[in-house]
Amino acid sequence: MRKVITQADIPRSGELRVPTGAILTPAARDLANERGVKIAEVPAEQLTTTTPPETTVAIGSDHGGFTLKEKLKPILKELNLHVHDVGVHYEQPVDYPDIARQVAELVARGHAARGIIFDGAGIGSAIVANKFPGIRAALCYDKASARNSREHNDSNILTLGGRLLTSTQAEDVLRTWLSTPFAGGRHAARIEKISEIEKAVKNWTPRS
Repeated sequence: MRKVITQADIPRSGELRVPTGAILTPAARDLANERGVKIAEVPAEQLTTTTPPETTVAIGSDHGGFTLKEKLKPILKELNLHVHDVGVHYEQPVDYPDIARQVAELVARGHAARGIIFDGAGIGSAIVANKFPGIRAALCYDKASARNSREHNDSNILTLGGRLLTSTQAEDVLRTWLSTPFAGGRHAARIEKISEIEKAVKNWTPRS
């Protein structure tokens, strides 16, 4: 029996993977188009196949980072990484906090070991992502900053400015960030302090 996809199955954004031959109701199709959700048909057995988080990279972009995201996505696949693209899937106006939140949630929940967010400057997405416990998002603009963010800060989300970097510059940053391990040592103690601050601010209130 073919699976029937209704409005209730359509996510707010990103991609919906459905078994080959699934029936999409007209209302569901209209809602998917309205939200910019890409419907991808895949063999049913693939839907039950789980990809290890350590090889999964969550990515997303607003309209300002869409072109750069699409240019760099093949590099991730070339490196045998599973890409979880939350959108956008075509160049459409969207608020960067919505995209950054989705990527950060996937990393914070352990569904993806790393995340990459693209927007116009990369700044806003880093601010949003760093609101989540356990997230260390770094805006990187050259190989040196990418290397430092991994070696010293153990960053788990990279943000890139689609309007500030050429595709060549961004590729250098991406490859460096992905290939650089955390140095540990004295830096591990500093990361632990970041975690302690995260716990402390939960009950923090501004003093008058």
